[in-house]
Amino acid sequence: MTSPVSDDEMRRALTTAKTYTAVILHQGPAFGTPDAGPILWEHGRRNFALRAQGALNIVCPVTDDTTTCGIGIMNTDMETAHDIIAEDPAVKAGILTFTLHPVRSFPGDSLA
Repeated sequence: MTSPVSDDEMRRALTTAKTYTAVILHQGPAFGTPDAGPILWEHGRRNFALRAQGALNIVCPVTDDTTTCGIGIMNTDMETAHDIIAEDPAVKAGILTFTLHPVRSFPGDSLA
């Protein structure tokens, strides 16, 4: 059971919300090809580096049988996020494609 939250508490909290960019990764035309495995490994390595730099706050590979491959939350504006993701090795190889969405969240939120 959740504790009740007052309107004043919500208003105060909403003033702390910050803009982020959500990245949704999808299967590209080269997904599943013989060369995809090593390139996806390097995509993962790049994600680790982006996390360490503070540009990619949340990384969530999607594990179902859809064509959606991953979700990320970037600590950048949309233009910067586009420039970063467009240089991803799996995107450049056509293994993944992406869409971007402006989102808001609360700094300091994390996964449990």
